[in-house]
Amino acid sequence: MIAERLHWLAAMPKVDLHRHLEGAIRLQTLAEIARTCRLDVPALDPEGLRPYVQMMPADPRTVACFLSKFDMLRRFYRSPEIIRRITAEAIADAAADQVRYLELRFTPWALASQMGYRLRDVVEWVADAAAEAARSQAIRVGLVVSLSRHEPIELGLQTVEAALACRDRGVVGLDLAGYENADFPARPFGPLFLEARAAGLGITIHAGEWHGPENVRDAIEHMHAERIGHGVCIIEDSGVVQLARQRGVAFEICPTSNLQTGSVRSAGQHPLRDLRDLGLPVTINTDDPAVSGVTLTDEYALALGQLGFSLADLRHSIMTAAQVSFLPAQEKAQLLSELREALARHAAVQPYPETAQDTGET
Repeated sequence: MIAERLHWLAAMPKVDLHRHLEGAIRLQTLAEIARTCRLDVPALDPEGLRPYVQMMPADPRTVACFLSKFDMLRRFYRSPEIIRRITAEAIADAAADQVRYLELRFTPWALASQMGYRLRDVVEWVADAAAEAARSQAIRVGLVVSLSRHEPIELGLQTVEAALACRDRGVVGLDLAGYENADFPARPFGPLFLEARAAGLGITIHAGEWHGPENVRDAIEHMHAERIGHGVCIIEDSGVVQLARQRGVAFEICPTSNLQTGSVRSAGQHPLRDLRDLGLPVTINTDDPAVSGVTLTDEYALALGQLGFSLADLRHSIMTAAQVSFLPAQEKAQLLSELREALARHAAVQPYPETAQDTGET
């Protein structure tokens, strides 16, 4: 029955709003890069590299362990061709999982720093590769450029300038990520995000993932966030929940990542369904599928099997993701129409292999 459910979910049309390019690289590709570039890494084969770039069952469920995987991954961005390749493959993998719209976010500095590339060049390489892959894979792709809280404001300014210069090349949003603690507040980046919003970019902020709901409030009130990356800690403060609901702020929930970083201690404690019941727009996403060892199909299965979601909840979250996407209005309307029809066709082909009582539907 589990295999049948996964097969059914694999064919379901999907939307992923929170997927990092740097965490979506194939193991086989990493091994090939390591051998071709003669990198000084612990292994040159996929299985040998796996424990250094992917969360393993015995790994501690901590932020430090999760982020340590990216220290290794940054050694691999050695040429424009590599950056273009990993972009194209990340999009192909999403399309193979029936993702109809993908917002792929990336941190230009992370891709540029190893070889000293210009940030503008990196954004253009990703944009060009994404556009070509979207055409060949028949998938819509929007790019979200990400800044890090722990990097200098001057670097953030250069990143925003590069993002704005590529608005006509697929860049649809701006993100703030990085170490979420008192040493690296979001507020100093506020003017940069106001500039980006005024120029037409969507605003999403990582907040309430590793620290409390006050960071979500700050992201909404001072960063003018339209969406919150993760935000699971918001459940601790009803006042912030009310603020988010009043402002219509959507939440990009990444269940497996939340468990692997220790943001949520167990699947039974994950607040996905609670946030949905409180009237917050919630979406389900992968975060870093290669680091977490998951697909969006796996995340949907986790939501249905362990996080209290019904099939109706899942369909609603997919349509919500399309509605809160950073696509231009006309493209968004078209995506919503296509998804509505595709979900209806998918459901009609074969019922989900559970009873109506199990899924919460009647």
